[in-house]
Amino acid sequence: MQKASSGTLVGVALVVGSCLSLPFGAAVAAQLFPALGSWGVTALRVGIAAVLLLVIVRPRVRGWTQQQWLAALLFGFSLAAMNGSFYAAIERIPLGPAVAIEFLGPLVLAAVLTRRLGDALWVAVAVVGMALLGVDGMIGAAGLDPIGVLFALIAAAFWAMYIRTSARVGALIPGHGGLAIGLAVAAVLLLPFGVPATVTAAGEPRLLLLALITAVLSSVIPYTFELAALRRLPQRVFGVLLSLEPAFATLAGWLILSQDATVLRMVAIGLVIAASIGTTVGARRDRRDEGPFTAPIPLPD
Repeated sequence: MQKASSGTLVGVALVVGSCLSLPFGAAVAAQLFPALGSWGVTALRVGIAAVLLLVIVRPRVRGWTQQQWLAALLFGFSLAAMNGSFYAAIERIPLGPAVAIEFLGPLVLAAVLTRRLGDALWVAVAVVGMALLGVDGMIGAAGLDPIGVLFALIAAAFWAMYIRTSARVGALIPGHGGLAIGLAVAAVLLLPFGVPATVTAAGEPRLLLLALITAVLSSVIPYTFELAALRRLPQRVFGVLLSLEPAFATLAGWLILSQDATVLRMVAIGLVIAASIGTTVGARRDRRDEGPFTAPIPLPD
């Protein structure tokens, strides 16, 4: 029981670390959009992260089964689509509302996987927080760009896919080899955008430095942490814990991009954090019922 409780706390800490790292990486990436475009920044960030992890991890893929390769390929596809769509969204709408809209993906996934009334109530609290963040974005001085909202919704769908495929990779492939190969697959898929972005950035060391910071904060740290967390936490708990991210996204937008944090947004953040804490309280009991992801998890249709 002591070991299970410790594993839960570690899993929660890993998700919080991911939620801190991702939005600050996105805020740094937004500064590259005028020069490289959102998809170019995505390709450069994912490519750098893939090279770093391939060198550090050196995955031993020779003995991989067809099932392991398929899991890694689907994981890589979800990474490419999720990141590209999200960066296209924050190129057009503020960071906080974009993350709030994107969170609909894991939130719906968590609601589908929830079996207890208490979990459903905490999901409902998180929904209210997401709704308030969305309202805050719509009633502000500038409305939300419809294309930006559409990209955020697309990113939401691929975020849900990312959670499922990441869990499957964590179950089938030991260590971080699956993450390294997944990022490599994503980098190959984004190559048409990456080549011109690399040519542009190569002539400006400042752009390369910002791209490196973005890759570490937005890919290497969060994906490593989340893959480890998914081995320690039930999937629905992991999904709702990610509700911390809009709070940190609002903070990052305020600190780095000078995006206002209104009273309504702060109330929404309070509800989101409350939902995360409420979900975490039941994590210990959830682990007894389900355990970590040590067996393959079926992908959605």
